[in-house]
Amino acid sequence: MATTSCDVVILGAGHNGLVCAHRLAQAGLSVTVLERRGVVGGAAVTETFHPGFRNSTASYTVSLLRPEIIAAMELQRHGLRIVERRMANFLPLPDGRHLAAGPGRTAASVAAFSERDAQRLPAYEARLETVAAVLRDLVLQAPPNLGDGGWLAALPDLIDAGRVARRLSRLDLTAKRDVMDLFTKSAGDWLDGWFESEPIKALLGFDSVVGNYASPYTPGSAYVLLHHVFGEVNGHKGAWGHAIGGMGAITQAMAKACAEAGVAIRLDSPVAEVLSEKGRAVGAVTAEGDVVRARAVVSNLHPRLLFAKVDPAIVPADFTERMTRYASGSGTFRMNVALSALPRFTSLPEPGDHHTAGIIIAPSLAYMDRAHAQARLSGWSQEPIVEMLIPSTLDDTLAPPGGHVASLFCQHVAPVLPEGLDWESCRDRVADLMIETVDRYAPGFKASVVGRLALSPADLEARFGLVGGDIFHGRLTLDQLFSARPVLGHADYRMPVPGLYLCGSGAHPGGGVTGAPGFNAAAAVLADRRRRRF
Repeated sequence: MATTSCDVVILGAGHNGLVCAHRLAQAGLSVTVLERRGVVGGAAVTETFHPGFRNSTASYTVSLLRPEIIAAMELQRHGLRIVERRMANFLPLPDGRHLAAGPGRTAASVAAFSERDAQRLPAYEARLETVAAVLRDLVLQAPPNLGDGGWLAALPDLIDAGRVARRLSRLDLTAKRDVMDLFTKSAGDWLDGWFESEPIKALLGFDSVVGNYASPYTPGSAYVLLHHVFGEVNGHKGAWGHAIGGMGAITQAMAKACAEAGVAIRLDSPVAEVLSEKGRAVGAVTAEGDVVRARAVVSNLHPRLLFAKVDPAIVPADFTERMTRYASGSGTFRMNVALSALPRFTSLPEPGDHHTAGIIIAPSLAYMDRAHAQARLSGWSQEPIVEMLIPSTLDDTLAPPGGHVASLFCQHVAPVLPEGLDWESCRDRVADLMIETVDRYAPGFKASVVGRLALSPADLEARFGLVGGDIFHGRLTLDQLFSARPVLGHADYRMPVPGLYLCGSGAHPGGGVTGAPGFNAAAAVLADRRRRRF
């Protein structure tokens, strides 16, 4: 057992923890990061899952990572290269037709189903982008923190609220109404108001159920759709891309930037306890008994996992109660498959740009609605939603010559199965179903699978600390967004224990590989340092 000290100790070397560590170290603080696993990255890692085949194990595609963070950490200098898909999305349909989306493609493809929808598409995209631009502006700043510290303590938050209000006031009335709709309505209701043909509604509505254990007709799902469109790749807004070397290339570049800034990263160092004295967080104790004392403790963990490591006697009872009700759990079943050949889709059998796209198997909003209902009833849907990416079409470092790797992001499955079932015994049965679902649209796909890794919600929780398999560290519902994330009164990354901060996806603006929670949490720590609060 050993005792060391530093200015800040960070729990977890996921991407947000690394972003936070780098910003603090750049400001001159000494920083130690404690990581449970033997590799940095959290859920943004690249690992070998079958001999000769490697892929992004959990998170699998790039868009939401903020360009300001890429620049600040000089990730390109540290080896990061992101390439765009040659087609944005591909939606094969049961009748042998398909919808192709991307610059110069979408309108003509939509017109084959509805001329009216093709004509409405530019207005839809423009209005969605107007709201997405507002969200982009709010991502790299703390939301107003509606606490109870009296008017003087609340003054900075009132100023912040005023800034947000001024940003919204500059929108015209149509945009203000769209903001209201996108934060409160279901994606299905929003899209039904725009379009008449099912394929375009399915392609756009898929974003509303990504990692969201809900129907596209669940109120609030329109926000999840919006959450997935505020990103950009290489300066192209709304685009999605692939990191050469997989998602682990992002966090490996971040780790290099951190090391250059003087951050100490300790792997295989699970945290057993947040050390506290006189009601204040003063360090961390590892499972081996090593103590890292610090002036501030910053956690990249899911909020519920964090407070399981904090002395409950120093946490306000109301906060503790709300943490027990903090909603987590997505309907995600994540697979990586090694392929001997590219899939040949009935609607487009030859190799082409569609193999670089996000391939969505979910032909209508009604299909997605049924998938959710069936999963809630029986544990998983017999007609699941599957998004498949084949990153080896853009990155030949992931598979041997002639082979390919595919990421399958599958929904809906229940985070907790009905009584009498468990994920350990059901995993392979569900994995078979997912592969067979793809095979119905691309005959021969099943025969081309030479290896696979299947991760149920329980596996995602055990491996990555994603409670209930929740890729967002908590559902993106109105009661857990913005000033209410994770709990009203603590949206400024400062937790109810002095000296303790939250930098993970359980903080604003939520999940996805954005880096924003880590960036913003570092700003809170540095502000407190300037105010001599530690």
